[in-house]
Amino acid sequence: MSHIIPKVAAVQDISCYGRCSLSVIIPVLSIMGIQVCPLPTAVLSTHLGGFNNLEFYDFTDRMPAFFQHWQREQITFDALYSGFLASEKQIDTVRQFIDEFKRYASLVLVDPVMGDGGKLYSTYTPVMQHKMKDLVSRADVITPNYTEACFLLGKPYQDSEYHPEIIRQWLLRLSAMGPSRVVITGIPHTGGRIVNAGYDRGENAYWEVSGNYIPVRYPGTGDIFASVLLGALLNGASLADSMHRAEQFVTSAIEITYRAGTPVREGVLLEKIVGRLGS
Repeated sequence: MSHIIPKVAAVQDISCYGRCSLSVIIPVLSIMGIQVCPLPTAVLSTHLGGFNNLEFYDFTDRMPAFFQHWQREQITFDALYSGFLASEKQIDTVRQFIDEFKRYASLVLVDPVMGDGGKLYSTYTPVMQHKMKDLVSRADVITPNYTEACFLLGKPYQDSEYHPEIIRQWLLRLSAMGPSRVVITGIPHTGGRIVNAGYDRGENAYWEVSGNYIPVRYPGTGDIFASVLLGALLNGASLADSMHRAEQFVTSAIEITYRAGTPVREGVLLEKIVGRLGS
């Protein structure tokens, strides 16, 4: 690493209520010993799920001025990390940012947040899907969920029996787009489990980790998984160990929250469990 404390530029939105995006990314990576430098894409009063008439401020037009200031100050980062992007222009801006800063970063993680449960988010257009594929090609690591993997590959969504050999083919095809390491999260499994599958092209190796299926979908869990994975990788863990740590942490957070019975739209009770990442 180029810094005593690794630095991550996190290109994400700030949802001020609801435990997702930067409000979970910053504490997760910070407690793992990593400095998070946010490049906001937007500021929202709440996240988009389960709230009405939220306030939204689009930051796209200001983003280039921010990272150009970083360039003038000769600020560099050990990793670049992007998540939910809300428009075609925003994806183009993030691509420009990655192109400008990638030569200094040892790791670029793109979480291609496009949809869930077999459906694209309402904001996503065919042009945005195409642009996301271009962004994926610039990454070292990508973390699509099962739905997003389907859309990246042009495959129909099938919530049916798990076929490891098919998922391995998908991992290879996604890696062929550019990233050397791929993790597909939230793969449905008929045995009451949720599977996460990974591939490291450098090692030509595959891994699977799984957790108990809990019948609830909390916002922000994908952000938490990708952040723990990134933190572990930056701290020198293998992809397999990083996946295992991320899966265990997210599963524990969901279980604790489900037992507490708090409103789903508030996300997982991160504050109850985040300290475990510092051990």
